[in-house]
Amino acid sequence: MQLAQINVGRLLHFIDDPRIADFVDNLDRVNAVAERSEGFVWRLKDETGNATQIAFDDDPRVIVNMSVWQSVEALEAFAYRTIHRRFVQRRKEWFAPFGAAFVALWWVEDGAMPDTAEGRRRLAHLNQYGPSPYAFTFKARFGADVDAVPLGPLGRDIASGEPYRACG
Repeated sequence: MQLAQINVGRLLHFIDDPRIADFVDNLDRVNAVAERSEGFVWRLKDETGNATQIAFDDDPRVIVNMSVWQSVEALEAFAYRTIHRRFVQRRKEWFAPFGAAFVALWWVEDGAMPDTAEGRRRLAHLNQYGPSPYAFTFKARFGADVDAVPLGPLGRDIASGEPYRACG
């Protein structure tokens, strides 16, 4: 199993606005670091080499990033122990508060490349039910060996209706 991630953000200004130029001008640099990072598998991109023009919802200022990694630890090392960390620390300069979870993690079969519709479902599930094997966070992690079934009301498995049980 490999780890998929999605993160979304609502830019304070349109992508071509000079007030977010420092963010935009460093996308290629940060993406290159990701692709060279140990444990990197895949990232969402279009013909321009990034995902800023890939629509996530009706708001053109909402941008999406998705990638697949060998492990949570590999993604975490890239996100918080490379140049990427400096951009995470400056997020408030370029992005408005999202008002909901903007990062979700989940396990996929080796070689899978999830699409934005899958990412949207995972984020929605995380927002509605909190962390579970279906969609989790860095702070509330689940192993790849836990069944990742969507949860229903009161933490019940949507398919079986059985109560969800955390691993451990």
